[in-house]
Amino acid sequence: MWLSDRRAFLLGALALAGCGFTPAYAPGGAGAALRGQVRADDPTDSLGFAFVGALEERLGRPQTARYALSYSITTSERGAASIVGVGETRIALLGSIDYSLTDTATGAIVTSASLRNVTNYSTTSNQLATQRAREDAAERLMRILADQVATRLLAALAV
Repeated sequence: MWLSDRRAFLLGALALAGCGFTPAYAPGGAGAALRGQVRADDPTDSLGFAFVGALEERLGRPQTARYALSYSITTSERGAASIVGVGETRIALLGSIDYSLTDTATGAIVTSASLRNVTNYSTTSNQLATQRAREDAAERLMRILADQVATRLLAALAV
């Protein structure tokens, strides 16, 4: 059994190598090209701070930024679950980001897109606990959006 699993893995790796697949974070890959090269717009609110912080965790803090990332974040909430007589007990936090990556040397837009995602949080009778749950959900949502943006940037520059 182990031998057949090993053969399948090796054949899969060979197939990927044959189609031109290269890991994004391999030396010379798109991940290395972006490391410390993307400077996001300065954040103006807590969502922006969470997004930029998470993006810098993925792509590194900009040293000599070759690219400028402009972005716009919007969020909204809607009830996801409720109990009769109690009200909403679970809230969906919806987020979207519009972004554009510009080459600072040429001023050309390299890529742009709109992305969306969602996360949830539970409400309680304690307002402080509910507020903390809301803040935690917002931070999670910004991490999710930062992951999506970083993945799209890597894919755009890997071409």
